[in-house]
Amino acid sequence: MRLGQLANGRRRLAAYWGATVVQVVAIACDAKALKQASKVSLMPLLLSWSRSEKAPPLIQAALLASAAGDLLLETDLQLAGIAAFAAAHVCYLAVYLGKPGQRSWRVVAAYGALWAALVAVLSPGLGGQRVPVAAYALLLTATAIVSRWHSPRSGLGGTLFLISDALIAMRLAGHNFRGRGILVMTTYAAGQYFLTSGALRDTAAGRPVNNPPDGPPKNQSR
Repeated sequence: MRLGQLANGRRRLAAYWGATVVQVVAIACDAKALKQASKVSLMPLLLSWSRSEKAPPLIQAALLASAAGDLLLETDLQLAGIAAFAAAHVCYLAVYLGKPGQRSWRVVAAYGALWAALVAVLSPGLGGQRVPVAAYALLLTATAIVSRWHSPRSGLGGTLFLISDALIAMRLAGHNFRGRGILVMTTYAAGQYFLTSGALRDTAAGRPVNNPPDGPPKNQSR
């Protein structure tokens, strides 16, 4: 039974990465219909894999909110899409703040400086979107910080997600370049995967996900 579950999980994860490859190819070929279809399939596929791996409910909620965000951003409901992604980051923050980890203020300082630099560079081109973009970027930065406190794996996910949305903000500010769309989606897909799998490692090890342990773990390895 366990082998069957493992094979099922691998198939679902393979489908996710397959959809990511299709998305990248569609962007490169400017195939609009295929690009939209593959984009909105990404998070449902990752959610399906996370469910097969018994991911924490808040991780599943983050992926569901991200799926809604991807769909809404393909319509005229841009603000609703941004709100959906903000909700996803709130879920990630709740998950990783509830985990034991090494809370380094150096990490806070480094990411805080990065946030300030991004806002300073991009603000002149954002116009009326300056405040909402800065606020959303602060939420992204918080996710990157708390996920890095937990582990390098989940921290990589938070950083890649931050990079992905920073590249989107660059376009909004009028700074576009060849290959930007491919970089946006590859960092987004990888970031979501590492944020999800970072939490799954705790679940597999038998550690609580949303609450800190009552005492130091015994005979457990990450």
